[in-house]
Amino acid sequence: MSGQQKKFGTPAVFFTAIATLFGAILFLRFGYAVGTVGLWGLFVLIIIGNMVTIPTALAISELATNKRVEGGGEYFIISRSFGLNIGGTLGIMLYLSQTISVAFYIIAFTEAFGFFFNYMAINYDIDLPRQAVSVPVMLLLSALVIFKGANMGLKALYVVVGVLILSVILFFLGKPVEGNDATYFASNAKWMNSNQLFIVFAIIFPAFTGMTAGVGLSGDLKNPGKSIPLGTIAGTLTSFVLYFFLAYKLAISASSGQLSDNQLIMADIALYGSVIVPLGLAASTFSSALGSVMVGPRTLQAIALDSSIPIQSANRWLSRTRDKDNEPMNASIITCLIALIFVAIGGVDVVAQIITMFFLVTYGTLCLISFLNHFGSSPSYRPSFKSKWYISLLGFLAAVWIMFQISLVYTLIAFVTMTLLYLYMDHYHSRRKGFAALFANTLLKINRDLQIYLQKKRTGVAIKQEWRPSAICISRNTFKRNNALKLLDWISYKYGFGTYLHLIDGYFSKETCIQADQELKRLVTNLDTSSHVYIDTIISPSTTSAIAQSIQIPGIAGMENNMVIFEFDKSERQDLHDIIDNFKMVDAGGFDVCILASSRKPVRYKSGIHIWARSFDTENANLMILLGFIILGHPEWKNANIKLFNVCREEEAASVRKRMNDLVETGRLPITPSNVEVIIRDENRTIKETICEHSQDAGLTMIGFNDKCFKNGDTELFDGYDDIGDILFVHSNGVKEIE
Repeated sequence: MSGQQKKFGTPAVFFTAIATLFGAILFLRFGYAVGTVGLWGLFVLIIIGNMVTIPTALAISELATNKRVEGGGEYFIISRSFGLNIGGTLGIMLYLSQTISVAFYIIAFTEAFGFFFNYMAINYDIDLPRQAVSVPVMLLLSALVIFKGANMGLKALYVVVGVLILSVILFFLGKPVEGNDATYFASNAKWMNSNQLFIVFAIIFPAFTGMTAGVGLSGDLKNPGKSIPLGTIAGTLTSFVLYFFLAYKLAISASSGQLSDNQLIMADIALYGSVIVPLGLAASTFSSALGSVMVGPRTLQAIALDSSIPIQSANRWLSRTRDKDNEPMNASIITCLIALIFVAIGGVDVVAQIITMFFLVTYGTLCLISFLNHFGSSPSYRPSFKSKWYISLLGFLAAVWIMFQISLVYTLIAFVTMTLLYLYMDHYHSRRKGFAALFANTLLKINRDLQIYLQKKRTGVAIKQEWRPSAICISRNTFKRNNALKLLDWISYKYGFGTYLHLIDGYFSKETCIQADQELKRLVTNLDTSSHVYIDTIISPSTTSAIAQSIQIPGIAGMENNMVIFEFDKSERQDLHDIIDNFKMVDAGGFDVCILASSRKPVRYKSGIHIWARSFDTENANLMILLGFIILGHPEWKNANIKLFNVCREEEAASVRKRMNDLVETGRLPITPSNVEVIIRDENRTIKETICEHSQDAGLTMIGFNDKCFKNGDTELFDGYDDIGDILFVHSNGVKEIE
């Protein structure tokens, strides 16, 4: 559509909106509304309706002046803001609403021919169905749009809008029916039937749904950034003001009973009403149908151009345009056929309520997009027309609230339908799950504000905070083994936070930046989607400088990192010297230190986590127990348990067991008494031999250590565990309370 000649200006947007805003509901149901809930009740409903329409008009005007709106109008804005899968889902619902609206207006159009049906029944005893008029009119409308296109449609639209304006003027010039205005005003200027307020609102709300009708012509507009705001806002405000005057004119022109019982009461009030009101009704309904039947195909064509319909051949066929005038003829044919089916069925009252729901979803979505753009503060969001964030938020909340007020059942039907369609769309187009920039900007803003808030809370009044791990791990061996990354994922899944930095050796340069970008993409692409670890790269000439840089910045969660995880391969151990050399620096910074000795044996999750605690080493014991509990929160450890071991002398056994059982019980830890084992020390065997005997098949073994283990670069701490799987050596920097 990029090469399509733009034909229309602001009047096209304005008159398309006016033709729908002053439609069938105005002529057939406003009198009923005054007669049922009173003048003040209708005033309230007009205000409630415009709580959605005015914010939506402002929001769509704002969005249209930020970037050029191509074909599809509202669909284009939604899909470019929320992504093609969400946009396609809402676009299909919007298209069906626009298309079925055509049938709704054509059926209402037949009410203008009540005299004809009465004439046939009285004079010829023929009870004609309404389809005798509605089907031929629908065929005529289809022929007009398919063969002549939107250009001819707009010319016809100007004519019928002229008739519509004339009928409204003559209505205001009319006189009250068989009475005086003071008496009628006294009977109607009050609250009536307040319990039916939203029942009436559901009936008249379609009158409010036309203000964005002209936006669907965006692909045919010479200057959408100018025409959409001017035409849409002008149409919305015009209807807002005139609705009050029309309601007042009805209230002073007939009694509440007359207004409620006679759906064409305007014909009895207007000057030359017997002719002009049916003519105006015919003009309004036909023009509304004409506006919808011009907009619907353009929405469908835009959806097809984005390949959002789950049938590729259908996308290609529907996206084609006619060579001579670039009209979406194929999309128009489908639109007219669907509308014709509903016209032939005749009863669309139930469908009309669902249509209202989808229109409200569309309006609420447009307001939400405007609000999120304000909230996300993207530098690229620079509309020449600006609304206010609180107006857009009001429009979104009002749309959702009104949906539930009108009908809980139809609201749930609308949401369930859209959810199922989105799930199918997301499955069918699984490769285009691009994260919409709008969401990214919003989340970045929220994340920034939360981090600043947390920082202020930490530096303000001292408040005792529960301990949870915020761990950081730096490794150059990411593509060789994933043991450390898996450990971080276990810790981060439910209770903690993890940052994994892939180390690239070298100085910061263009070449290493390119390498870092490539390896990060490779990591993120190949990473299990269920991982809860934040992954990044760091370029540094040494492990020491990389660690020094990393431990000085907060973690991704906004809280300070409090744990550093080192990792080495038990069968190679060349990384041990780096770990020992940097341990003191990390320990001096107040960090807990975990050293993972990675084994090439598979993890036996069902064998559980073995924790080797010492009664005199409360600091490490408590941290290991808490880490064991946190790791068990990961689904891979679902059927596992924690086994707590303590090696002591025989005379200490009773008191040690009591302390361990008390710790488990008061800490509400998922460790049963049978999994607490006190082992009497055998003087003929080393502690390491005892650990290897009991934990040979453990899924993960934890052992505490202190800073004295690394004197003179000694690696003895890690020797003698060849038969065990992964071992996590834990050093706590301070006691962690188990509450």
